[in-house]
Amino acid sequence: MPQAEHTAERASASPDANPLRGIRVLELGQFIAGPFAGLMLADMGAEVIKIERPGSGDPFRGFGTGGPDGRFTGYSHNFTAFNRNKRSLSLDLGKPRGQALFRELAAKADVVLENNRPGVLQRLGFDWDALRAINPRLIYCSITGFSTDGPYKDRPAYDAIGQSLSGMLGTLLDPSDPRMRGPTITDQITGMQAAYGVLGALMGRERSGQGARVEISLLDASMFHMPDSFTALTQSGFTMNSETRAAFSLTFAFRCADEKVIGIQVSSTEKFWRALLKAIGQEAIGADPRFADRPGRIRNFSALIETLRPIFATQPRVHWLDTLSEHDVPCAPVHSIPEAMADPEVQHLKLFHEVQHPRRGALTMMHRAVRLDGQREADPLPPPELGEHSDAVLTSFGVPAAEISALRAEGVV
Repeated sequence: MPQAEHTAERASASPDANPLRGIRVLELGQFIAGPFAGLMLADMGAEVIKIERPGSGDPFRGFGTGGPDGRFTGYSHNFTAFNRNKRSLSLDLGKPRGQALFRELAAKADVVLENNRPGVLQRLGFDWDALRAINPRLIYCSITGFSTDGPYKDRPAYDAIGQSLSGMLGTLLDPSDPRMRGPTITDQITGMQAAYGVLGALMGRERSGQGARVEISLLDASMFHMPDSFTALTQSGFTMNSETRAAFSLTFAFRCADEKVIGIQVSSTEKFWRALLKAIGQEAIGADPRFADRPGRIRNFSALIETLRPIFATQPRVHWLDTLSEHDVPCAPVHSIPEAMADPEVQHLKLFHEVQHPRRGALTMMHRAVRLDGQREADPLPPPELGEHSDAVLTSFGVPAAEISALRAEGVV
């Protein structure tokens, strides 16, 4: 059972909607991987307490640009994206009193989640062995770039490093014009793996009564995310490149007459391939010896693209979407971000919702993606201001008001 009752702020959450209600998480996270793991736990109802340095907080607070009136100072869109449903406690861990207070909190917490470089928390006295000694039921989750005892243990790492070293980036880049594009991937999938590990450890604790150490690296998570790339090599003897997956699944992106782009995936289903040819009025392409069967289409994928490309350039995208859909071909418009938010299916999902922040006003936030018994999370909270919940959090952990005042006077909180 969880070691502490959830705070009153989210007490109205349904047990079905918020299955982690009552689990207390101390997040020593910054940027993306650690905070994303915390966000996933918070979205499931855990009380995630983000512990931040007074005055500055998570460096992501100052990332990107804010409004011209300074409205988003310390509250960047980067920070808010990864820190909803959390509470912020400002605590100076560089001071002995701050360190002692953190140990008091860890003694009553269920989970400590961190993504610092190896050795940082050990120097502060917050490593696994130290905290397990004061709380044997603690789940201690560490996210690192690499292993903590391997040849790269002292190297810094970010998302692109995990993508690069794992081989993932090699399957994404255009070899003729290599450049980074798109969203972070490694950071989020590492955070997902961390949350997955924490959930498994919490379930294990129900049986054993003991906590556990959860470890995940950017490199582990990145390679785990693309298992077919490695079985292709070890089982079939070939190395996947940036077009291999697209060729095997017959996946295309074509620019149409109105300059808009359409995405199509025929996959290995022969009826979809035949339906595609019928929809575009080019059934003769199926008689071409290069494209007569799936192995041929895979071998001659580049030629197939060049054969189909001028056909799609003859009509606007809406024409092809309507025609392909009538023939039951899997297709979709390649959306911009605004177009994605406005899409009828996205609107139907109600993934986005509006919350009122007492200082920031109306904020558009995401719900969690997972629905439990048809429900998203209950009682969602906006991303916290730096130290917004310090007094409430400390009070809920049993710290007397007089001591909180003294901590503030010392600059610890």
